[in-house]
Amino acid sequence: KHSSIAVTRGLLNLLNPEEIEGVISHEISHIKNRDILISTIAATIAGAIMTIAYWARWAAFLGAGTSDEDSAGGVLGLLFLSILAPIAALIVQLAISRTREYGADATGANLTGNPLSLASALEKIEGWARRRPLAGVSPSTAHLFIVNPFRGDWLMRLFSTHPPTEERIRRLREMAGMVY
Repeated sequence: KHSSIAVTRGLLNLLNPEEIEGVISHEISHIKNRDILISTIAATIAGAIMTIAYWARWAAFLGAGTSDEDSAGGVLGLLFLSILAPIAALIVQLAISRTREYGADATGANLTGNPLSLASALEKIEGWARRRPLAGVSPSTAHLFIVNPFRGDWLMRLFSTHPPTEERIRRLREMAGMVY
């Protein structure tokens, strides 16, 4: 009802009309599949876990001065959990985001009836992103792009909001009956 999709001049210059249709259908699919709501819920849960972990860290620090040997193990466990829980929550949140991208690809391809148009668009956008990596842009905006605009190793991919473009293209080609 109140959703918007923005298309950049760069995208319009890079892609042909069928590819633009593929990209827009992908974005419409995010709206149709209520991905913003799902992402907001995931972010809220992750935020709650991070807040609880923050409190646990303070509880561990404040309880660290006790002389009771039994509580020392609990304090260490609480401190350990307060460090790992936010990382785990973030990884789960990002995994949900990557899953929603696959869903938007499939739904968008079904909307147009042409999965190859989105596959071709992803190839072009990925190639452009490799040749012209974004400089001075915060990784916190990565979710706003149709492909991951940032490059990195396996750790960077673990914390990526998007699945690997090659895998997305492979799945779209598979939908079209092309086996790779």
